[in-house]
Amino acid sequence: MFMKKRAFLKFSSILGEICGVKIESISSVLVRKYSGQSISESAEKPGEIPEYDYSPGKDVANQRRVYGWGNSEHGGLGNQLQRKKHKKSPPRMIHRPFRMHFAEHHRVIDVACGYGFSAFAIDSKERQLFGTGINTDFQIGYHSVRHGHPLAVLFAPVPVSSFPPLHSDKKKLDRVVSLSAGRSHLLVLMASGAVYTLGGNHFGQCGLPPSEKKNPLQIVPHCITKAPDGSRFVSVECGQDHSLLVSEKGDVWACGWGADGQLGQGDCNSSWKLKRVGGELSGKKIVKVSSIADTILALGEDGEVYGWGNNEYGQLLSRFSEPQFTTPLSLNVRSRTGPVKDIAASGSFCVIANESGEVFVWGYGILGLGPSADHLKEPKQIPSTLFGAGIFVDKPKVAKVAAGLSYSIAILENGDIYSWGSNSHGYLGLGHTKDQFFPMKVAVGAAALKVSCGIDHTLALCKPFA
Repeated sequence: MFMKKRAFLKFSSILGEICGVKIESISSVLVRKYSGQSISESAEKPGEIPEYDYSPGKDVANQRRVYGWGNSEHGGLGNQLQRKKHKKSPPRMIHRPFRMHFAEHHRVIDVACGYGFSAFAIDSKERQLFGTGINTDFQIGYHSVRHGHPLAVLFAPVPVSSFPPLHSDKKKLDRVVSLSAGRSHLLVLMASGAVYTLGGNHFGQCGLPPSEKKNPLQIVPHCITKAPDGSRFVSVECGQDHSLLVSEKGDVWACGWGADGQLGQGDCNSSWKLKRVGGELSGKKIVKVSSIADTILALGEDGEVYGWGNNEYGQLLSRFSEPQFTTPLSLNVRSRTGPVKDIAASGSFCVIANESGEVFVWGYGILGLGPSADHLKEPKQIPSTLFGAGIFVDKPKVAKVAAGLSYSIAILENGDIYSWGSNSHGYLGLGHTKDQFFPMKVAVGAAALKVSCGIDHTLALCKPFA
């Protein structure tokens, strides 16, 4: 639209010179015909083409954009406009980042990718939680065209019913601050420290006793007001079918599926009751946990990394060969990498970033060190050159890392996104579906604040470049 407007104005100027007609009259007619934006004629001098400012504006720090890419068949990208353009054959995937129109009308403060669905936290007093994608377990609320016929798939973000819930004092509304999504359940952290759970509860991952029905589901959001010791929750993390909640005291509480020791209780039992994770986490203040499948990493306040759960591919760096660890162990990563500031656990490998902005990987898969480096038993650094180090940038620093089941993401301090790993559905956002063996920059027209990785799609919460 903007390019067309400038072209018309230039055309009017040339036409006016040829025909001897006033430029102002021609330009005003053309603009009225082809644009909904009026032009102030008094502010223009005859013969000059007006200049317009299309910068993000003054309040750039508070503006948010959401970009998505990857598999689009399940609706997790909320790409209803793309589907309308391809009515006969909707696109199977979007392998380049596209800017979601939904985020232009709502101020998104957090995003979460699950297994084929997405959730969005909105800064609003009315509707604070939206979802799109697979909804077979009502993980993004109950939606139906007519009563008794719930929709199993949604192709556009829609508000989740029963949000925002009333605060415990019944006098003011609580608000959503962060989200985490698993295979079929969703965790919603509120400003009050309470956590709401939705979706599949087959193993008690929603903090309720599993129903005796064949498909136990949690349709109405269940509220976990506080930890069993009375403390508030400050962060949440969904594994595949388990839930991890971090309290203000730095304790980790777990519930759900425990077949690989995900609950950290020294056994492989599942539990719907929240249980404090012990082992070598006892007495440590945990600031973050990461788990997209059955391996769990925990980051201590002191920069040390702890782990438990599945260890089939050596994700837990243990000198032992057990396929599972049911009690948390210190991985002693800090002595080899320096203090760690961010962690990410995938299905078969782990990624960390230290305080110097360096990235280390280990485990099994496409690790970012070339096609021959597919299994590492010890942390190995990905050279900073692969994140853009060169003439213009001496040493780029990675601020955050994230991981899907089989791919990795790194966010630099300047907001640039790099991705590598498996890429069968284009979820690396590189414009193709080939596996990427080294970190490659993703072409996103904004600075990334957070990237959420699902099983086959990715969302990036960004702010405009200043």
